[in-house]
Amino acid sequence: MLDEPGWSEWPAPAKLNLFLCIPGRRADGYHLLQTVFRLLDWGDTVRLRPRPDGRIVRHGESVAGVAEADDLMVRAAKLLQNSAKTSYGADISVEKRIPAGGGFGGGSSDAATVLVALDRLWGTGLGPDRLAELGLQLGADVPVFVRGDNAWAEGVGEVLSPVQLPPAWYLLVDPGIQVPTAELYRAPELTRDAPPATISDFVSGVPLGNAFEPVLRGREPAIEAVFAALSRVGTPRLTGSGSGCFVEFATREAAEAALVVLPRGLRAWVAAGAARSPLRVALEGWSRQVEV
Repeated sequence: MLDEPGWSEWPAPAKLNLFLCIPGRRADGYHLLQTVFRLLDWGDTVRLRPRPDGRIVRHGESVAGVAEADDLMVRAAKLLQNSAKTSYGADISVEKRIPAGGGFGGGSSDAATVLVALDRLWGTGLGPDRLAELGLQLGADVPVFVRGDNAWAEGVGEVLSPVQLPPAWYLLVDPGIQVPTAELYRAPELTRDAPPATISDFVSGVPLGNAFEPVLRGREPAIEAVFAALSRVGTPRLTGSGSGCFVEFATREAAEAALVVLPRGLRAWVAAGAARSPLRVALEGWSRQVEV
């Protein structure tokens, strides 16, 4: 099926949260966040093919056990379809590399790629502002993938300010633990009143941490074990509210040298930080091909 004409491939990059603090809550109970999103030059690959019959059809599973109607990619396509009032449909497939539950943003990035790429393929022309609004209905992380910039984020994660980050390489580890985000937000030991951080704090290197780190390390021995292993090669951090851990390095060589000395049995790999989203690069290349 996927080798038939009409399919196109689009990157869905992973992300890291370089820190994450919770300075309070909104009146409706939602937690306020502060974080820096770092996009990676690594992630999933989403495959799309427009259909003239209006049907949205998923081929294969994006995450094992997730029904088609609940799949964020399918929901994204239908949301765009309804908002743009288009008669087009789409075939959708994904090659998954980003582990579920790791806090690397896989589901959100897949959904954002579907929104952005189908907006081009269908010719609906909603553009990034409207697509980011739609993406927020699917998840707080979706807008950063739609816009495609490394960003300082506030609110529930949707108030974004692009930031320039230096080149970096990351040693990533997936402990294989999945804890529902809602359960973590209910944790009594979660710090919900952290002093508000500033961009200058982040730039100057003030340790800001991740509010979910002590919760997960205290509850999950596998995550604590990964932190112990990574602490031998650098300063480990947690990304988002998932179990994924990482250490930042200035060079690829340093990251790969650290990877070699990790204990066997860890699911670990190296990825580069991206200056701009690989999806934006792919869109620009596609637009040039269409114009020729």
